[in-house]
Amino acid sequence: MTVVTCQISISLDGYVAGPDQSLQDPLGRGGLRLHEWLFAAGRWREQHGRAGGESEVDSQVVDELVRDVGAYVMGRRMFGGGDGPWDETWRGWWGEEPPFRVPVFVLTHHPRPSLPMAGGTDFHFVTDGIHSALEQARKVAGEREVAIAGGASAVRQYLAAGLVDTLHLHVVPIVLGAGERLFDGLTDLRLEQARVVAGPTVTHVTYRVRS
Repeated sequence: MTVVTCQISISLDGYVAGPDQSLQDPLGRGGLRLHEWLFAAGRWREQHGRAGGESEVDSQVVDELVRDVGAYVMGRRMFGGGDGPWDETWRGWWGEEPPFRVPVFVLTHHPRPSLPMAGGTDFHFVTDGIHSALEQARKVAGEREVAIAGGASAVRQYLAAGLVDTLHLHVVPIVLGAGERLFDGLTDLRLEQARVVAGPTVTHVTYRVRS
């Protein structure tokens, strides 16, 4: 069975996005601070066609978490473009060559034709729920992993349904105070700590999700 994983940055008080999210500020007020460690990692910069960056612990963690991913699932908000029927001129946040380089299945209530992009990323828009999106992702991933990319609502739905095997949290030492919490409503979630890696500015914690 294909392993289903998720990695996400989280504040000390449990938020994965700040308050007042909008099209102009999709991570909310202060939310970009959750990802500053990632933007400096050499492996992330390589994925996004940028030079430089750090090659130490954080970059090694990123490399480990993306090297065996065969497909992604993400929510409509992560892909972007606003709510409601699609404006098909919107092609995602990542330009014409997104960093995923494998098929990506986008959860949405509004149909849209598949969107092939440069570099091997094809976006497929799934209107019949999280189980259908995961099944399609598993078929194309084969023996490789399927990664639930975000945002928080998509991750919560998969955790609530018991469909995630491994959860990787990048714990960032900031307090946002408000925004979107990852674990709201997940009162029955059972996690077993598997690994902790201390980075220069964040702590990477891996959990096995117990059924």
